[in-house]
Amino acid sequence: MSGYEEEPGGGQAVWVALTTAPISMDRAAGWVTRPDCGAVVVFAGTVRDHAEGRPGVDELEYEAYEAQVEPRLRRIADQAREKWDGIGRVVIWHRIGTLVVGESSVIVAVSSGHRGDAFEAARFCIDSVKTSVPIWKRERWAGGEDWGLDAHDVAEVGDRSGATR
Repeated sequence: MSGYEEEPGGGQAVWVALTTAPISMDRAAGWVTRPDCGAVVVFAGTVRDHAEGRPGVDELEYEAYEAQVEPRLRRIADQAREKWDGIGRVVIWHRIGTLVVGESSVIVAVSSGHRGDAFEAARFCIDSVKTSVPIWKRERWAGGEDWGLDAHDVAEVGDRSGATR
C-alpha cells in the first residue's frame, strides 16, 4: 500500500493508491484541478446500508491482491489519458480494510479542458476499476455476513467486456 499519504512529485498527471486510510473527495478534486482545465469530475463510491437481499448492511471489508492493484489502477488512468486528449490529471484511490456506512471506498477524479471528456474518462475509470482490479468485499448485515454477491472474474485492464456503460 502506498501513494495516498504523500502526493506524487515531479508534476505527475496520475495519482493512484491503495490505502487503509480514509480518502477525501476534496483532496482528490484539489489535486486534479489545474489552471488549463475547466472541468473537474469526482466520483465517490460509498458504503451503503443495504445490498441485494441484505438489508441493514453496517460495514464492508475490502481485501485486495495488493501487488496487482496499483499497477492496474495506473494502467486504467494511463488509458484514460490516451483515449481523451484533453485530460489534465487523474486520481484513482481505493481503500481496503473495514469501512462503515457513508465512508468512501473508491474515488475517481478527472480534470479536463471540457466537461464531456472529464465525465467520459471518469466513467471509464470507475467501470474499469470494477472489472479489472482484484479487490473483493465482504458484507456484514443484519442477517449475517458473506462475500458480496457482485463478484466476477477479474478481466485484464482494457478488456471492457464486463463493464457497464
